[in-house]
Order: sequence, then C-alpha cells, then structure tokens
Amino acid sequence: MDEPGPEIGRVDADVVVAGAGAAGLAAAISAADGGATVALLEASDTFRTGSNTSMSTSMIPVGGSRWQQAAGIDDSPDRLYDDIVAKTHGSADPVVARALVEVGHELADFLAEDCSLPLELVLDAQFPGHSRKRHLCVPDRAGRTMHRHLIEAAEQRDSITMVIPSRVVGLEQINDGPDQIWKVTTRTPDGEEETIRTSAVVLATNGFGANPQRVAAHIPEIQQGLYFGGDHSLGDALDIGESLGADTAYLDSYQGHGSVATPHGVLLTWTTVMNGAFLVNQSGKRFGDESTGYSEYAVQVLAQPESIAWVIYDQRINDEALPFDDYQQLIESGGIRWADDVATLADAIGCDPATLEASFAEVDRVSTGQSVDPFGRSSWGPPMTAPFAAVKVTGALFHTQGGLVVDGSGRVLRDGEPIPGLYAAGGAAAGISGHGADGYMSGNGLLSALGLGYLAGRHITAGDPTR
Repeated sequence: MDEPGPEIGRVDADVVVAGAGAAGLAAAISAADGGATVALLEASDTFRTGSNTSMSTSMIPVGGSRWQQAAGIDDSPDRLYDDIVAKTHGSADPVVARALVEVGHELADFLAEDCSLPLELVLDAQFPGHSRKRHLCVPDRAGRTMHRHLIEAAEQRDSITMVIPSRVVGLEQINDGPDQIWKVTTRTPDGEEETIRTSAVVLATNGFGANPQRVAAHIPEIQQGLYFGGDHSLGDALDIGESLGADTAYLDSYQGHGSVATPHGVLLTWTTVMNGAFLVNQSGKRFGDESTGYSEYAVQVLAQPESIAWVIYDQRINDEALPFDDYQQLIESGGIRWADDVATLADAIGCDPATLEASFAEVDRVSTGQSVDPFGRSSWGPPMTAPFAAVKVTGALFHTQGGLVVDGSGRVLRDGEPIPGLYAAGGAAAGISGHGADGYMSGNGLLSALGLGYLAGRHITAGDPTR
C-alpha cells in the first residue's frame, strides 16, 4: 500500500476530520462521496497497526441485513434496538441507538460496495446480549484488515487529503450562522502549529482510555487493568468539546475484556467461553458466571489474586476459535498450554490438582443439567473431553464509551442544541452502551464509530450543516 502523501500546510477544506480510525475514515469517505473536500488528520504515524480499529475483531452488528436474509435468519433493526435497551437496562441514549440501528443496512452497503470491505456474516458465534446471529466482519475477523480496506478507500478519493502525523489541539468558532467558519489548530510532533479553516469538523479521536487521570476519575474500577487500545486515545475530543461548553455523558461507560493472554498481550477470543470454556483463578477455582459477557468480566478477573485467571477449554472449543486471527496469533505466541488429563493441566498452570478437578466436576454436572450452577450460568457446550487447554489471562480496558453528546446525525450538542458544524463519532462521542461495563455488547464500539462517522459525513453534505 502506498504511504499517505506529504503533509499539507494551511489549507481550506469543506470538512476537517480529526482521527483516522474507523469513525474518521467513515466520516471522510462519506463526506467525500457527497462532494466535499476533506482534510483527514491523524496524530499517530503508527495508526495503521496501533489504532483501536486495528485491534478490534471487525464485528459490526446489523439487524435484518441481506446477509442474514440469505442465511434464513429473521432479524430487524427493532430487534437489535430492543437488545441494546435490554443489555443497558434502558440506559442507552435512545436517539443515538435508534439512529444507529436504522442506518445499519445503508452502512453495511456503504462498507461493502463503496469501501470494498469483503463482509460476511458470523454464523459460528452468537455474542452475549444479542438475540440473533447478526455480526458482519471481514473473513479473518481482524480489525487491521478492515482498517486497511478503509484506508485504501480514503486514499483512492482525490478529494481527501491525509495529514499524518498531525494532532488537533484547538478549535475556535470564528462565526456562526450560514457563513460559519471553524479555525482548527493542529500540531506536529516537533511542535509546529498550523491552522485550517473549514465549515465542518468531525472529532473522531477516540476516547480517553490512554489517559490515566481521566480513567482514574471516571472508571476507577478498571484503572489497574491492562490497557489494550490506541496510545493516542487521550481524550482530545473531550478536552476540545469541554472547552466549547459541549455536553458530555456516560463517562463511566467502557468496554473491558476478561481474556487478554498474558504476558503475550494477545486477545483470547470470548467465543471460547460462548462454546463452553470456563475460568479459574490461580488456585484452580471458578469465581463467577463467565457467560455474562467479556466486558463486565474484566473486573472479576482483576479481582483475583495478582489479577490473573486461566481460561480452560478442550479441542472442540479450540477448533471453534481457529477462524479468529487473534487466536492464530495466540497459537503462534505459544500462549496455550495443553495436557492429556486434569492432573497434568493443574501442574502446567501451577494450581492444586484437587481444586481444579473439583472445578471440572462442577462444570460437568451443570453443563449436563445434573445441578444448577452456583454462579447462575446456564449456557454451556457439550461436556469437555481430553486433551485440555489453558490460557493465562488478565482483565483489560479496550476503550471508553462515553464522550460528547451527539444527536442522530452525529452533531455535538451544547445545552441540548447542536453546535453548528461540529460533529463527533466513535469513542469521541457518547455511545450506546449505557453506564459501566455491563451494557457493552459485542460490536457497539464499531457500530458507533462507523455509524456515527457515516451519518456525520452524510449530514454535512446533505445541505447546510447549521440546520
């Protein structure tokens, strides 16, 4: 792939997009396809491999997609909306949630046709909170593959100028109304500052997961967890928005993950748990209902001695995880320990054999319906059979889900009213996961990123962005 062109100095563009992850790229491409000239700014020169998008599994939930119809799956935007409401206990922003589920079909076609993403429907997994198999992804289920396709789509559009590395550090509204102008101040790593004048700005700089101070202030329960996201997720959009008096919400919302392999730093897909895997602490004892979801389970893992747990599964579950690129990386890193029996597995992970044997026996009883799980788990796969596998994991923070309050077009609100010409998408915006970690459903992050980015670009070019 060709590298981005040379940096631009002072330019005038119809739209300035800050951030070249999924949200920013969707906004830039959507705006460019609507006839706008776009300056796409990105602070990190390693964004191709180090962004939150590239670290994802590329999963996008769409209710009632043509892919589902082809597979004979009955689904709809309304059903996806109901699942979001249920998972968040009614706390998700109803305006944004409704806008995202309704634009799903159009967004999927935009990604597949206009951005050349080879989307396919995930049929071998149904993620916690989702009542249907509805996730679209790229074949290797690797966010970096999705990100690469989006970058290539942006580079193919002459009306998009990529400026890398360049960080937005200031935003000033020179005047408002029909002739509104924003002055965008940017800064390169060597401290050089420039300004760009534009009529519309999309903040897509992600959340604040890489900012320890903000994490400690808003989500202290996860501050000791491993941070598994982009290094430039520092809360820039929040800083800029707050300086303009923008509304903020859901700052306590985040996506965690309870199974990042350590010390390898590779994600163990939660499909292992969905297919029957269970977690034990370093003593070999289970400690919770693993099926509640990988986001909320991060805190439970962190609460164990030394913030360590072991994911236990068998060959069948291993085979179910093989389609995930992250799992292939885990295999290559040597992060999986195999054993022919429970006693040998206990020795491999350094726990008491009797304790681990008791955990296996408990799982066998509850998975076969002989007893009720003391932690309340009801979804299991078939009983496990040797050989057995174990992966050492810790809890992690992936990305934050709170931010600037937006409407159904991605417009940033101030005192409940749109700030003319200012938009936010992805982690920069308040998402649809409600509060805390337990409202997050698989795909919420990418749906908010791609969906709000697409909606923002479409709105900017549909007419006067002041309306």
